[in-house]
Amino acid sequence: MSWNRDARTVSLWTPTGRVTVPYTGRPEDLKTIDTLPLGEADLICRRGVWLLQVTLTLPTPAVREPVGGFVGVDHGVANLAVTCDGAVLPGPALAGPIAGNGHVRTLRERRHRQRRRLQRKSTSSARRVLRRLSGREHRMMTDLNHQISTFVVREAERTGCGVALEDLQGIRGRVRAHRLQRRTLHTWAFAQQTVFTRYKADRAGIAFVLVGPAYTSQTCPDCGNVARANRPARGRFICTRCGLAGHADHIAARNIATRGAAGWAAINQPHATGLPSPRRDRESKPPASTGGS
Repeated sequence: MSWNRDARTVSLWTPTGRVTVPYTGRPEDLKTIDTLPLGEADLICRRGVWLLQVTLTLPTPAVREPVGGFVGVDHGVANLAVTCDGAVLPGPALAGPIAGNGHVRTLRERRHRQRRRLQRKSTSSARRVLRRLSGREHRMMTDLNHQISTFVVREAERTGCGVALEDLQGIRGRVRAHRLQRRTLHTWAFAQQTVFTRYKADRAGIAFVLVGPAYTSQTCPDCGNVARANRPARGRFICTRCGLAGHADHIAARNIATRGAAGWAAINQPHATGLPSPRRDRESKPPASTGGS
């Protein structure tokens, strides 16, 4: 494969010989192709349209110090994302056809029932509809996760903060769910949302940390009280010690922001290499003589 950026064409080697074809794209994508180093590419055919997916080497800016603290984001099944500022995503903060998390659950349940009904029919027309609907839900959730991650990174950039998320790796194996909730748990796209937020934060030079998710929704951010009784209901938080009340996901996001600041301070703690220590003094002394004079 070789590129001719001036003519906007790419030369591809095929089993029948070399083919030179023109390429196009969005103006911002064409600008990056003209200015940035190109890497590997994949040629795919999607619904009869040939696409060339190209990797680019982006410059990595220096990570800025989060002078404004951290934007904590709590990931959940009922609420996909809730920030420490109280923004529920998706919701009024995101403009688009999806009005909220309830709308997302309704759409996914509708698609599930539709696929199950068509699979039971097992006719040629049903299989044709299934092919037409394939990937639609995945594309919807991918677009939604892009919107959520973009909103979080832009808020952190606007306020001079970093981004702190929960490290939910392996949570599907740790959580015990009812059989009616297993499909919802295993289709939870928290990993994709974390990946999107991480690379967008790196591209913007924003500090990004992952914190432990243990007891984030049972800990009071004001007095530090940790108790299961602080969660009388799924979406409610009432501290049994100081009386702080609020939405459980918002309280968890506040705790994640606090843990993010503590984790960032621990990661960037300076190493004191020249200070005296008993071990260094002991190792620097010459060995005691074992022989005579």
